[in-house]
Amino acid sequence: QVQLAESGGGLVQAGGSLRLSCATSGRTFSNYDIGWFRQAPGKERELVAVIGWSGGNTYYADSAKGRFTISRDNIKNTVYLQMNSLKPEDTAVYYCAGGIRRVPLRRISGDYSYWGQGTQVTVSS
Repeated sequence: QVQLAESGGGLVQAGGSLRLSCATSGRTFSNYDIGWFRQAPGKERELVAVIGWSGGNTYYADSAKGRFTISRDNIKNTVYLQMNSLKPEDTAVYYCAGGIRRVPLRRISGDYSYWGQGTQVTVSS
């Protein structure tokens, strides 16, 4: 099993930045692709970004392109999501999820086996 724990959420004004962290433990971290998802009240959970096991392969949802950056540190067993130019519509609970590495990267929440508990991000206007 892989355990994931998100941190770094909070309240920020529009235009501000946050960096989310996803710390993992358990099985070999470098065997896993890690995705960031978010879910706003009354909405479906949606993919934000995914990073492959080596860090060299990434995918971003259109809403994240140009503003968010996903990265990983395979020594610290942690994945990061740097979020810049935040907008009120980015308000959601953000989750990280893990799945055994593969190509192409997983884009559907149902394809991920392991999930964190989520961290709240609130962007005020």
